[in-house]
Amino acid sequence: MIDEEVAELQAGGVDAITAEFNTYEDYLDRQITSTDLYYLEDIELARQLVELGYRGNGEILKREEFDSRKEAAEMARKQKLHNKPKKLASAMKELTGFPLLQALAQREEAVRSGKLTTIVFVRDRNSKGQEVSGYIDYAYRLKVHTS
Repeated sequence: MIDEEVAELQAGGVDAITAEFNTYEDYLDRQITSTDLYYLEDIELARQLVELGYRGNGEILKREEFDSRKEAAEMARKQKLHNKPKKLASAMKELTGFPLLQALAQREEAVRSGKLTTIVFVRDRNSKGQEVSGYIDYAYRLKVHTS
């Protein structure tokens, strides 16, 4: 299961190291062998040696770099959860007899995905006979006023 999550995160451009290890100490501990602990007799000293590059396999990440990668991975995970497809506002609605609503329903999916922009210009007369007009940004209204 963890291997599947790591592969999915890598496919999404997220670092596998931060996906595999919860903390920086866990990351350092992976580089420490039982022989290291036998001779050093102190896990903190062994971690310091790994962090300084005297021990371990390959290049070791500094704490700041690990934390920044971990934060980027968390942001990517949250963004992925946030970008789940939403139910269309026009779904399951009877729109016959309302040509404007039909046209907006046809455009809704493309507008939500950002492939199309739609600005609706509305012009009407109020009870005093004055012309009242305004613009409606359809994408903004879908984003802000639908759940």
